[in-house]
Amino acid sequence: MSIVVETPAWALPRDQSVRARAAAVVPGGMYGHMTANAQNMPPSFPQFYDRGAGAYTWDVDGHRYVDFLCAFGPVLLGHRHERVEAAVAAQAERGDTLSGPSERMVDLAELLTETVAHADWAMFAKNGTDATSAAVRVARAATGKRKLLKASVAYHGANDWFTPRTAGVTAEDRLNIVEFAYNDVASLLEAVAEHTGDIAAIIVTPFRHDAFVEQELATAEFARAVREAATREGAALILDEVRTALRLDVRGAWEHLGVRPDLTAFSKALANGHPVSALVGVDALRSAAAEVYVTGSFWFSAVPMAAAIATIQEAVEIDAPAVIGRAGSRFKDGLEAAGRAAGFEVALTGPVQMPMLNFADDRDKKLAFAFTDAALRHGVLLHPWHNMFVSAAHDDAVVDEAIAGVVAAFREIARTA
Repeated sequence: MSIVVETPAWALPRDQSVRARAAAVVPGGMYGHMTANAQNMPPSFPQFYDRGAGAYTWDVDGHRYVDFLCAFGPVLLGHRHERVEAAVAAQAERGDTLSGPSERMVDLAELLTETVAHADWAMFAKNGTDATSAAVRVARAATGKRKLLKASVAYHGANDWFTPRTAGVTAEDRLNIVEFAYNDVASLLEAVAEHTGDIAAIIVTPFRHDAFVEQELATAEFARAVREAATREGAALILDEVRTALRLDVRGAWEHLGVRPDLTAFSKALANGHPVSALVGVDALRSAAAEVYVTGSFWFSAVPMAAAIATIQEAVEIDAPAVIGRAGSRFKDGLEAAGRAAGFEVALTGPVQMPMLNFADDRDKKLAFAFTDAALRHGVLLHPWHNMFVSAAHDDAVVDEAIAGVVAAFREIARTA
């Protein structure tokens, strides 16, 4: 989608130059990444970035922003976190991609099984799609069944099963995908009943974080219903924590609901921005996990695993979900109060660690686009239709700086609303 916002464009001469260069050599200038592609964003939104430090990021034109995108989730502790980067440097001195895995693979698997409540084993890849795809294969190998149940619209990766764009995807690729409505127990049970006996897995996110809609926390009733349905069917319950890893609960995002999955896919924040993902699971699925063929040239790289070890250790020691939750609550309260003061009914929905911006009566997102456009010019990087992310580097001073920026942004759009 493309929305015209009648506000002054931020000066991005170098960004525009790099976009033009990219258009000549990269299909579409930025392949498939809807969340950051300039065609889907406000006019002041930079597409290319130069560096990051702590809670801040700089675009290629040198503008500094308080960063509430956090690389769309991977940055958990802050950009270039000292402990993580020290672990990266130490492992890089010894080697990264070797002729087999380093001992870091075993160290990381041990740490994950000690940390995640239901995990008895772990295997590694590079990104979230790898992990969710492997989870489905493990479930099908273990059960001998075909059907995969998922919530409608929910995104679980960029493979043919899940991609929101169907160019190049055949109907046969999605033949065994069955959808139900998130948080709707009746809808879930109807889908289960229709395909009983042939369900390999049910895959869900810890909360509904679809784009363009208010975020929706999972109810205890729904979570229990998913668990019970999977158990009755002899299917695997897959929790897709690619986006939520370490932000909501280091032990597992549904621990507070008393519901444990059979498989969990992790990525994004697992290594504070370094490329690694993980699939963890219960003992009952260990042999199936050993049978499936999943691999990649860089899946055993040691440096990202060292980064993940340092990230998880730090997240556990500081209780990252609590630290980030306090920062998120402070930002939520400040932004919503600033909106009310400027005459707008605005809310941050979803977990405070990864909220979504919503204006009342803003179905076309025009207000959200105008506001996030103005916020950029006042030094705050937000997103108009995708959930955002808070990091442990967003301390009180940083959050207060961001609130000052959004106050100015609200005032700016109030003059033109």
